[in-house]
Amino acid sequence: MDKTLGFRELGLVSYEPTWQAMRRFTDERNPSALDEVWLLQHPAVFTQGQAGKAEHLLNAGEIPVIQVDRGGQVTYHGPGQLIAYLLLDVRRLGLGVRELVSRIEQSLVGVLASYGVESYAKPDAPGVYVKGAKIASLGLRIRNGRSFHGLALNVDMDLAPFRRINPCGYAGLAMTQLRDHAGPIEFAEVTQRLREQLVSQLGYADQITLEKS
Repeated sequence: MDKTLGFRELGLVSYEPTWQAMRRFTDERNPSALDEVWLLQHPAVFTQGQAGKAEHLLNAGEIPVIQVDRGGQVTYHGPGQLIAYLLLDVRRLGLGVRELVSRIEQSLVGVLASYGVESYAKPDAPGVYVKGAKIASLGLRIRNGRSFHGLALNVDMDLAPFRRINPCGYAGLAMTQLRDHAGPIEFAEVTQRLREQLVSQLGYADQITLEKS
């Protein structure tokens, strides 16, 4: 097995075409295909998971709402939030779903620790939290032993749209972001630190940068 993880840094891209692209990638990849992580930001959008309940969407206003095929409830994506879509052959990695989720969460905890921010995961509510406020969300779909969708880390963004929803189905859940705990930061540096943590926590030997495609 090739223990190299490939990264594509896509910049600011629309949600729906990216979602369709990762579905195609997952369906069409062959058993020897390199695992990939797509790192990006989205324009303002609410996404509603498969089990999502309409009552958790309080006031979408002008922000579009897209029904998607990941787990979890409603969340918000917007500029200044670092998203990593994890296109992994989970069966080949030999990881169970709970173990995969735990390693992704520990990657985020490691990134935050590198900025001096203490964070933690909750066994009953996937994601990563700082002093009771959620700083990163997690939502995966696994199909035929392969994962897509992924994580969203609030770095330096407008958090106000989260007040238009019950984030991840929790009424009144406080949201936070890295800038509020670590001061001014470089988005590109956060991206690089996340890359390193994912490679380490998921057990890859190396990483490469792939073209945007």
